[in-house]
Amino acid sequence: MREKLDPNNLPRHIAVIMDGNGRWAKKQGAKRIFGHKSAIKSVKEITEGCVELGIEYLTLYTFSTENWKRPKLEIDGLMRILVSSLRKELDTLQKNEVNFSAIGDLQNLPKVCQKELREAMESTRNNTKMQLTLALSYSGRWELLKAVRQIAMDVQLGKIAVSDIDEHILVANLETSGIPDPELLIRTSGEMRISNFLLWQIAYTELFITDVLWPDFRKEHLYQALMAYQSRERRFGKISEQVNS
Repeated sequence: MREKLDPNNLPRHIAVIMDGNGRWAKKQGAKRIFGHKSAIKSVKEITEGCVELGIEYLTLYTFSTENWKRPKLEIDGLMRILVSSLRKELDTLQKNEVNFSAIGDLQNLPKVCQKELREAMESTRNNTKMQLTLALSYSGRWELLKAVRQIAMDVQLGKIAVSDIDEHILVANLETSGIPDPELLIRTSGEMRISNFLLWQIAYTELFITDVLWPDFRKEHLYQALMAYQSRERRFGKISEQVNS
């Protein structure tokens, strides 16, 4: 399937809502945390697949601000998995020349998580093959509110005038500043919603929804999403004749 892809029509940026870990674990007769542990293989596969294809940016929705409402036992387990995974996979990130970053309200994460994130970002900051971003303690509404507050503060301090505020100013204050908007958003588990993810950035993003649960997601599923992407006409409000001309 990979050979059927047009290498000249690949997205620069792919975003993924990794959903279905709990349901996958339930099907195995196991606790939810088993699904989260098993999901690490999918993260590795998709990261590797994107590197091989030359995708420049991959953003994974890892933990939302709403996820803090989950049982404490599950949250603690997720944080332990995050820390252990960063430690185990750092060498792989270096080998594949992946630049690692994280977006979200990171100060809400446990101190040990913040430490591992800082170390991973610092040690991979010179890697240039692909940027892998984890969205942690993140939501689109939180991001937009944070940006509006920062812009209001800049106006109050006299750094900018109200008349200066435009899309460029807003984008510069988003967590994803410096990263192009994703052209493709993949959501696993068949849910038909975007779950408060990259609300500004996905205005014209192509959506690919699959019934595959995230722990089962592999490279062939990534290729399926890319084939669907390449079959579509991206018009950005124009008509077909304008795009084709």
